[in-house]
Amino acid sequence: MLAQNQDVNVLVLDTEVYSNTGGQASKSTPTGSVAKFAAAGKRTKKKDLGMMAMSYGYVYVATVAMSANPAQLIKAMIEAEKYHGPSLIIAYAPCINHGINMSKAQAEIRKAVAAGYWPLYRYNPELDQPLTIDSKDPTESYQDFIRGETRYQTLLKMFPDAAEKLFAQNEEDAKVRLANYKRMAGN
Repeated sequence: MLAQNQDVNVLVLDTEVYSNTGGQASKSTPTGSVAKFAAAGKRTKKKDLGMMAMSYGYVYVATVAMSANPAQLIKAMIEAEKYHGPSLIIAYAPCINHGINMSKAQAEIRKAVAAGYWPLYRYNPELDQPLTIDSKDPTESYQDFIRGETRYQTLLKMFPDAAEKLFAQNEEDAKVRLANYKRMAGN
């Protein structure tokens, strides 16, 4: 749909698993997390849907996290609506399969951004400098964040050696992703 260059707005609630199937691993599942059909931890990195959409050169793209930065969320939605062409907003969406207390999902969202697990950005192809990084550099521990979720704790209990390697790779992937965004944004 995005590749057709039509004026359409798409919102993706990224739970990082196929939620409607009871939490199966997907291309959106991060390295080292446990899900159905990835009981020993997913061994490949998560696809970067935002980067894929940006590669078209004419898609407005934003990643958002509701409670981490409500103003950025609203700004992204307004910009996406005003943009004449396809727009994609990808929202971090904790789910029951993360093994968290869902009554504290908003706190988990804030932690994801603070730890650098979920960067916030807006990409507007109409601007001279299309990419804006809205999140600050990480202020909390990435490892503490992922180890606080059952989808990672399970791997640590079952396969501790593999878990340590996969968790380190997960964090490295996040650092590289953020560095690439910063480079693209001219930061």
